[in-house]
Amino acid sequence: MAEAVEFGRKEDGTVVMKYTMQNGPLKVSVLNLGATICSVQVPDAKGQLGEICLGYDELKPYLDWTTNPYFGAVAGRCANRIAAGKFYLDGKQYQLATNNGPNHLHGGNIGFDKLLWTLEDSEATAITLKLISPDGDENYPGQVTARVHYSLPSSSTLRIQYEATTDAPTLVNLTNHSYWNLADGGISSVLDHEISLFADFYTPVDDTSIPTGEVRAVTGAMDLRQSVKIGKGIKEADNGLGYDHNYVLQGKFDPTSKLQAVAHVSHSGSGRWMTVKTDQPGVQFYTGNYLNGFPGRTGQGYEKHHGFCLETQCFPNAVNVNGAHFSNVVLRPGEVYRHHTEHEFGSG
Repeated sequence: MAEAVEFGRKEDGTVVMKYTMQNGPLKVSVLNLGATICSVQVPDAKGQLGEICLGYDELKPYLDWTTNPYFGAVAGRCANRIAAGKFYLDGKQYQLATNNGPNHLHGGNIGFDKLLWTLEDSEATAITLKLISPDGDENYPGQVTARVHYSLPSSSTLRIQYEATTDAPTLVNLTNHSYWNLADGGISSVLDHEISLFADFYTPVDDTSIPTGEVRAVTGAMDLRQSVKIGKGIKEADNGLGYDHNYVLQGKFDPTSKLQAVAHVSHSGSGRWMTVKTDQPGVQFYTGNYLNGFPGRTGQGYEKHHGFCLETQCFPNAVNVNGAHFSNVVLRPGEVYRHHTEHEFGSG
């Protein structure tokens, strides 16, 4: 079984658990709060084990939105943004919380990231967490049963598999919101990391970060297909705010794994690299633009651009965009939502 320890207690006395899996040098810890990845440790080119994931060593900052911008959590029931928090489903309009300016973000005020998941299965290199989200939860219709299975199938691979069902038509779009920093887990900036992002198109956004409905060819700073430092074009991305865009993946699926390449990121100083693959159509590339000194696990602040996210997903606001060019996030009874993403780590 995965190592299980009490991580802390909420004000009402509820215990939050931490589960740690290990396969060779790869060590991953997950909280049942938000099914949150709170630590990923991998060796550098010299064989020294080090942290590469932003997070905390105590519970309190995870419970405070002002110090926890979804670090490592599963975002849902519908990840990313929904314009004005409104959508129509089978002729009925639903109004969700507008918790990100005028828009709905990552499932609302109390999304899947803030709920306690139940441990359903545990092995030395794998755990499964389960969540039942009742009908009307954050004003979404239907009761959803969601599972996330974290596993380490090799000494260099973190696999994340999601599954969900519903008893009534609803929206489901799950992702993991880990912030990565291959150098030191968030002490320094990631602008010197090099990235190749395998997308020929992206979805432009308006001034509230809602996709306009257009799918546009990548050019200039938005073209990351050839390896480039994250910091090279960041001042030109999104009017200088940085990257926070959904990229449309190329759809070149491996016939065996059924996954497609998302990105390859490397850091020359540590020698570490990470490759991401998924079966989803898009990925939100975010460069920690709104990190503002959140207290890191070392006591040093997580400042702007000290982490990056690669959130594999269906497209933001897809429920409000007509046309097959935007992915479907509607789940109906009898259907099973599935999502499979893998992170491979290496060095040298």
